Amino acid sequence: MAAEAKAVRPPLGGASVTGRSRGAVPGPGGASAARAFSCPAAALLFAGIAHLLLGGVMRSPVRGLASSDGEESSDRTPLLQSTPRVEAAPVCCSARYNLAVLAFFGFFVLYALRVNLSVALVDMVDSNTTLADNRTSQECAEHSATIKVLHNQTGKRYQWDAETQGWILGSFFYGYIITQIPGGYIANKVGGKLLLGFGILGTAVFTLFTPIAADFGVGALIILRALEGLGEGVTFPAMHAMWSSWAPPLERSKLLSISYAGAQLGTVISLPLSGIICFYMNWTYVFYLFGIVGIIWFMLWMVLVSDKPETHKTISRHEKEYILSSLKNQLSSQKSVPWIPMLKSLPLWAIVVAHFSYNWTFYTLLTLLPTYMKEILRFNVQENGLLSALPYFGGWLCMILSGQAADNLRAKWNFSTICVRRVFSLIGMIGPAVFLVAAGFIGCDYSLAVAFLTISTTLGGFCSSGFSINHLDIAPSYAGILLGITNTFATIPGMVGPIIAKSLTPDVSR
Repeated sequence: MAAEAKAVRPPLGGASVTGRSRGAVPGPGGASAARAFSCPAAALLFAGIAHLLLGGVMRSPVRGLASSDGEESSDRTPLLQSTPRVEAAPVCCSARYNLAVLAFFGFFVLYALRVNLSVALVDMVDSNTTLADNRTSQECAEHSATIKVLHNQTGKRYQWDAETQGWILGSFFYGYIITQIPGGYIANKVGGKLLLGFGILGTAVFTLFTPIAADFGVGALIILRALEGLGEGVTFPAMHAMWSSWAPPLERSKLLSISYAGAQLGTVISLPLSGIICFYMNWTYVFYLFGIVGIIWFMLWMVLVSDKPETHKTISRHEKEYILSSLKNQLSSQKSVPWIPMLKSLPLWAIVVAHFSYNWTFYTLLTLLPTYMKEILRFNVQENGLLSALPYFGGWLCMILSGQAADNLRAKWNFSTICVRRVFSLIGMIGPAVFLVAAGFIGCDYSLAVAFLTISTTLGGFCSSGFSINHLDIAPSYAGILLGITNTFATIPGMVGPIIAKSLTPDVSR
């Protein structure tokens, strides 16, 4: 069946033929975008200030919550000056960096499994059902010319309205939020390898059943997505728990930023790739492809990874001694979890605020960015997929580079841990807030809008070496539990953030 697509006509920075000049005060569509972007931006500003004032290491009277030798509490790096130090083991072919690379691909798959439905859903729903919901703004010029392309539409279509689609997309987070703290607690007790591995495996297997669940009905699909959320919910706390045993203090930023950067790149690749699969094949193959990739990753993970350096089969003696000596006074021998001191910790609540605000921005953009590109800036489907992925590519690149920079500042320039975490968090929240607000007020300047959104998300990558790994600084032994606590709060924006954003974006076709 032939479907219509668009080809670029004037350059992205071209002025609107409707008479609206570049950079003009936004009309109804632009004003609604400004409102939607301003709320998470305001939260980022507040969180940046809160983490600057309160973030850092945990100063608690309970022994074991921070490093036992007092070095961490004194906020100096290197963290273990009072103990004999083993020379750093080489990076190349090391077990710890192999773990980081495997984790990178794990989180790549994880986010591909999470976001693929957002793209596939467009092809799963009968276009006649959502025709009444078409809210394309006439504020900006349609900078495209119609051409004919072949679009394979063999996949089954469903009569789901916009509200139903919202429930389907949001159901993931209702499962995701439940397993955050339990995941951290279990990982703290039994290790993170099995928990992370089976979390991704379960999500991959459930993804394979998505077409069948869709045939059974909306209820079955919602339940399936919630089950996927349950599986994914344990992954980040499990990874943090593993790094508490694997990451030398002066390599934490590099190792964790490499690991979690997979999530950004997974978003970058899966968004356009899912669109291509839907366009040239049909939407069912989106779930089959990523589900199979997840199963393959699980097999590699189980064979090549160990919970701790002591149990790794191929780690060199030098690297094992280096890791264990660097963590000698970092981990607590206290068996019970100090819940009360944790919940009384101001640095922990600073991370909660930062994590909540960062995710509010992330989920708002993940949900609304394709809509903003299509309905306000009026990019066609091919342009939309590429340009919607561009900001996340910038975020991925910044995460990798900021991790290297943060550890260099601590190891080579003797910057304190608190200073690095606070400064990187501040850049990663204030910078995105400024450019996010600016993006909502620039009218129909297409190139500037895309540039501001890309810069905003790119600067957010600094947070990967800021509050995102601060859990390991303040209480390494309980890092998985702490991440479970902060990510529980940070999941709430995924559930309600898009709803708030939608309420702030009334019908732009007026």
